[in-house]
Amino acid sequence: MAGIFGIGVSGVQAAQMGMLVTQHNITNSNTPGYNRQSIIQATSLPVGFSSGFIGNGTQVSTVSRQYNSFLTDQVRQSSTEYSSLEAYFNQVQVVDDLLADANAGVSPALQDFFKGLQQVSAAPSSLPARQSMVSAAQALVSRFQGANQRISDLFGQVNQQITDSVALINTYGKQIAALNQQITIAQSAVNQPANDLLDQRDNLISELNKLVKVETISLGQGGLEVMIGKGQVLVMGTHTNELSAVRSSADPTRTTIAIDLGNGKQELPENIIEGGQLGGLLAFRSETLDTAVNSLGKVAASLALTFNAQHATGMDLLGNSVGVGGANDSGFIANFFTIPNPKVIPSNPAGPQVSATFTPPKMTSGTDGNYFTDITNNDYRLEYNGANFTLTRLQDGVNWSDTTLAGLNTQINDRTDPRGAQGITLADNGAAYSDGDSFLIEPTREMAKNIKVDERIANDVRLIAAALPVRASVSLTNQGTMKVSVNRVTQDLTATAPGPAYPVKIGISADGASLTLGDAGGPYGVTNPGPFQVTAYPSGGGAPTTYTLEYPASATPPPTASGMTYEIWDGNSRVQFSISGTARPGDTFSLDMNDSSTGGKIGVSDSGNMLLLGKLQTQNTSDGAATSYQGGYAQMVSDIGNKAREIEVTKDAQKALVDQADAARSAESGVNLDEEAANLLKFQQLYQASARSISVGQKLFDELLSIARN
Repeated sequence: MAGIFGIGVSGVQAAQMGMLVTQHNITNSNTPGYNRQSIIQATSLPVGFSSGFIGNGTQVSTVSRQYNSFLTDQVRQSSTEYSSLEAYFNQVQVVDDLLADANAGVSPALQDFFKGLQQVSAAPSSLPARQSMVSAAQALVSRFQGANQRISDLFGQVNQQITDSVALINTYGKQIAALNQQITIAQSAVNQPANDLLDQRDNLISELNKLVKVETISLGQGGLEVMIGKGQVLVMGTHTNELSAVRSSADPTRTTIAIDLGNGKQELPENIIEGGQLGGLLAFRSETLDTAVNSLGKVAASLALTFNAQHATGMDLLGNSVGVGGANDSGFIANFFTIPNPKVIPSNPAGPQVSATFTPPKMTSGTDGNYFTDITNNDYRLEYNGANFTLTRLQDGVNWSDTTLAGLNTQINDRTDPRGAQGITLADNGAAYSDGDSFLIEPTREMAKNIKVDERIANDVRLIAAALPVRASVSLTNQGTMKVSVNRVTQDLTATAPGPAYPVKIGISADGASLTLGDAGGPYGVTNPGPFQVTAYPSGGGAPTTYTLEYPASATPPPTASGMTYEIWDGNSRVQFSISGTARPGDTFSLDMNDSSTGGKIGVSDSGNMLLLGKLQTQNTSDGAATSYQGGYAQMVSDIGNKAREIEVTKDAQKALVDQADAARSAESGVNLDEEAANLLKFQQLYQASARSISVGQKLFDELLSIARN
């Protein structure tokens, strides 16, 4: 009888446990991270008789959770990448909308500014036209500053989101460590898996994985080691290495991540934090946000530098100019825009100080040349190792090395170097360097923020240098129809020597084949007898040729022909002029200062320099004379727009992978209510059948007792 009762009771107990587990599955079907559980039954040890072994019922050996580590890892890998892409896209979309906005972007304001230049070109002596130009320039400056401010706000938002993410990571880390301890204690007590606690820990790891990429290693006894990013340990059993959001030692405006390993906080390189929301934020900041603010600053800096370089070669409405004619006028304002020098952050503020300046713009070759810059949208790190200086371009790791800053400057401004010219020049304060000194150099980071119209020009529009400082005039006694026009005046902005004294009188030789300094074949008291270097550009194109022009005779005089363009240079200033019409032997023309110094009228109606300033709108002024202002800005907008689209497409594709992986995991580990309902019926029938066998046993036992009594 004992066998009948024992087997029946074991069946009832198994059915009861099955129904309990099934009901537990049903009630947790919507619990995040819950894995379906099931009982694992085994036969009890049989009893041996001479006629054979008789079964002794069943027993529940354990309650198993339907957990597939491979599918779980797939879900985690796909979801951490999706979270990273989603965080990246949410931020880059804001930058894309900002820069591409037709009303808030820089492009419309840039066009309006050059329209203002056209008004001054048409009426250079008109004060209202000049005021309109200044107003358009101030609107452009405001647009630069406004766009920069919104990007700076994004830097602040990213810093705050990094801080919030780090705090949440620490919270999850502590909870996982606490669960490690609970799981170890629970499983040691009954030597059975603590399924619900394991589910809770796995769910926390999944949530942590959405913040930063997670990898785990089993430690035995139910413990787990949790690593983030590229292997940084966050949780070791019951111990947590706490993260902190701190100011970067290299750039105090940036929030970075540090870890406390028990011996103080240690900054983590950003490239070891990957995946999840935190990885997406860091990638967005380094790949897009830094590039956006630097590119915007590059456009502003290129505009200011090249526009100022051309403006500095002109003459204002008061007759002031600089450097041409042998004297610098004290009232002349060379720079229309003002920008600061590149930002340099030393690793040791008490050590040697390095400063950076923008290399002066260069002029493209040819008669229609223009100023351009070589500045880039890159940041740099200058390091000293006790013997050499090494400058590293942070965006791609390209570097230059030399024993002196002077030698380094030569390399980084060499336009023939395949690494490219960088458009900056470095200097120091002469203090001694120590091994390990480093400097973060951000050439264009704050240019859009700080570009301004010079206050003196804004307050007195007469100081706009719309005219050229040199004019050409032909002699009234000339026999031919020669006409001479000054095209441009340029200067070597690094030179300190004054230009040639004016007027400079140039004649046509007696044979009509070349230019002479002074009257052809006769005495002429020249102010500056030369020699001048003269470059002649053929009217039909072709390579220019350089000649010498001096008084009383030139060994290699420049030839003359209608349609030719010349550039006269004394080592400091260059005056480009063109000859048209028919020149006769003995005809002369003069290059005079365009002010009252030569007895003439101030060139208030001259807009020669303003025309050259206006041409800058379409000329290649940036990237080593490869792109225009508008082209540089459009390229920046295009790059960010393409990046936003790339991230969006990749994000959507990754979402499909997440859904696919999650569906596969749910199919194996999730709760199916139809299946659980069937299980309830199955265990109910098992319970009823087992109870029936107990009832049968009871009746047999009663019959035996009745027989014994009789």
